Amino acid sequence: MRRFIVGSILAGAAVFWATGISPQGAQNPAGMNADGLLKAWDTYESMRESSPFRTSTWQYLGPTNVSGRATDVAVADVAGIRHLYVAYATSGVWKSEDEGKTWRAIFEHEASTSIGDVEVAPSNSNIVWVGTGEANIFRASMAGVGVYKSTDAGKTFTHMGLADTQTISRILVHPTNPEIVYVAASGHEWTDNEMRGVFKTTNGGSTWTKVLYKSPRTGAIDLVMDPTDPNVLYAAMWQRIRRKYSDPRVEPGYDEGGIMKSTDGGRTWADASQGLPTPQFRGRIGIDIARSNPSVLYAFVDNYEEGRGPQEGERDAYGRAITNGRIKAAEVYRTSDKGATWTQVSENNDYMIGHSGTYGWVFGQIRVDPTDENTIYTMGLALNKSVDGGKTYARMRGTSVSNVTGESTGGVHGDHHGLFIDPKDPKKLYNTNDGGFYHSLDGGETWVFAIGAAGAHFYNVELDTSRPSAWIYGSIQDHGSRRAQLDLTAGRDKIKIQAWENAPGGEGSNHAIDPTNPNIVYSHGFYGNFSRTDLSIPQAARGRGARGGQATPPTGPQRETDIEPPPPPNADLRAQWMAPIIISPHDNTLIYAGYQQVFKSDSRGDGWEILSPDLTKNDPNEMLIKNSNAIPYQTIVALAESPKKAGLMYVGSDDGRLHTTIDSGKEWTELTSKIPVRRWFSRLLPSAHAEGTVYVAQRGREDDDFAAYLYKSIDYGKTFTNIVNNIPAGPVNVIREHPTNPNILFVGTDFGAYVSTNGGAKWEVLGGNLPSTQVADLQYHPQDQVLVVATYGRGMYALDVAGVK
Repeated sequence: MRRFIVGSILAGAAVFWATGISPQGAQNPAGMNADGLLKAWDTYESMRESSPFRTSTWQYLGPTNVSGRATDVAVADVAGIRHLYVAYATSGVWKSEDEGKTWRAIFEHEASTSIGDVEVAPSNSNIVWVGTGEANIFRASMAGVGVYKSTDAGKTFTHMGLADTQTISRILVHPTNPEIVYVAASGHEWTDNEMRGVFKTTNGGSTWTKVLYKSPRTGAIDLVMDPTDPNVLYAAMWQRIRRKYSDPRVEPGYDEGGIMKSTDGGRTWADASQGLPTPQFRGRIGIDIARSNPSVLYAFVDNYEEGRGPQEGERDAYGRAITNGRIKAAEVYRTSDKGATWTQVSENNDYMIGHSGTYGWVFGQIRVDPTDENTIYTMGLALNKSVDGGKTYARMRGTSVSNVTGESTGGVHGDHHGLFIDPKDPKKLYNTNDGGFYHSLDGGETWVFAIGAAGAHFYNVELDTSRPSAWIYGSIQDHGSRRAQLDLTAGRDKIKIQAWENAPGGEGSNHAIDPTNPNIVYSHGFYGNFSRTDLSIPQAARGRGARGGQATPPTGPQRETDIEPPPPPNADLRAQWMAPIIISPHDNTLIYAGYQQVFKSDSRGDGWEILSPDLTKNDPNEMLIKNSNAIPYQTIVALAESPKKAGLMYVGSDDGRLHTTIDSGKEWTELTSKIPVRRWFSRLLPSAHAEGTVYVAQRGREDDDFAAYLYKSIDYGKTFTNIVNNIPAGPVNVIREHPTNPNILFVGTDFGAYVSTNGGAKWEVLGGNLPSTQVADLQYHPQDQVLVVATYGRGMYALDVAGVK
């Protein structure tokens, strides 16, 4: 049995760890808020303009067959032509001036390109408002920095304040006076803050007044205006916070959610929630008003009252067993007296319980046909339609074609977030969902998919050793894992843009590829259910590996083998969304996987041993493993073995703990106190050039902290030096070394990519044309001397870095 020793060092070991905290050179950096992020963006822009690498051109790699999550759409009629503005979760704003045939990015170089809402002034189509910060707060959502305004139909934008709102759910512009604007802000994702509620300007955004506010945890998630009286407003309030161990949900003591109404342009508000579920059960609420009869409104409520028990074999979207039953979930309420009273009109049945899966907090959008008060649409896993005043629903299906080629793209993607219904012709529908933007001219029978807009949300990038062209792998939110070849056959400045094919792994998966046999790929579906795939074997063959503790002998060659290890004694496995799996640089049959402990297999996953104790805080108060809203937490998220010394490993967790072993796990030493802040470890990089050197990157996203955290140790972690230097902001998502020059380092942040040619003493912005986007990961191809970056919202790009010296 393996014996674990934590916190001590073997006698006679070559390295000794001091006990002091915050060693010299690793000063405690201050956190950064959204106002600081705005200032940092100005610094970044100046650095890009002056960078010696500003003329280097990033080349887009695709995928051309995948778009990205869209959050809202605004429509303007200009000289008889329909102009479309589509907001994307992390891809900025895109515009079409030919009714969806072609698209161009109009909001891609700002401090945040995460968009919650876009709105065109009804009285002046040149005025366009953009609210940054996706309000749906997915696991990888990015914060916004307030609102922007364009007075030239999107050619240019000016920041107009409200930076620390961080999420914007709705913008309303007065129908005749474009100087009057209302903003619904739902507030920080991870922490409480005062900048949430409803804000109003009467001077076009020069100044703002908070006109509706409840508390630092309750924001405005929806806002509608009476079409016959612009002084009448209805606001949906949502009390929520995302925990590191749980999705946003109703918590004990919550009582501030509901609907508020103003009849005097936001000066005063009164509660208008009578008839809705009692406050302690109110989750997210969406509202809309019937344009044909403004006395009628509908509310779409995520109701947390107990519904039914679990059904046999019932699982959530990630394959986890549902053990606690289901809440009532999606319910639709109607008022016919302008919000004085509400009545539930939807049925409580399995259709409505499953309407939004187990994550109703993501959705909450409802629309009323502008010509018929009894026809409504609700958005959840599907786009649903009711023609009987909200009592019964049917899923809208239809077929779709590409706006680029006209070829079939199958059906409409799932998980819906926005809908615009043409007030003159309600058969014209404009829909945003996790797949992107779709529009229909025939009531949803057929759709056109704007596949030429936005870009894929990649979490990672891995390159294999295939020649003459390496395969690029990455996992894409909502689309699974894909791959394409790094094709330089037409020239280094003409790298091929491609449609990407399916690859092993789910939508959130790291990939480890055998360097001696690139057909062997390790990946996972959700939360650590790892598999090993042999791409040389036909698709049909599938086997079982060590999952559940028993290895099943294959009856023949297996293409994909499940290799999830058995859980440790008296505990469940805990693995993050992007659980790490790595191949030892010293032995291609030796793999490591990160859960709350490090697991090791010397048989490519057919059998496992536990290599470490629990290397997290392991606090049961911060675990909700059995809850349907639970997010695995206190898990290993960064795992690396030194290329210079076998058995020298570094391990970082999502709760900010750092450990190392110098002897393949016989003894572990905690290095947490050597790093001045407790943050998620986004990357650990043992140097390929010097055995004692390791780079450590942290991110503050889960703390609403946008500072950059980047450190270097040259003594095995005994001391660390802060090498952020002139990087203006984080989060720092990745750091990589040049394979032959130890002084050249590459870094990816939520602004873009940087390079240092002097070991981190000074950083330069790399390339001059990369959109403002989260560089989630990057890899250097040593033979081709090409850097490939995976972005969360704009797909993948490549840069010729042969000239970087």
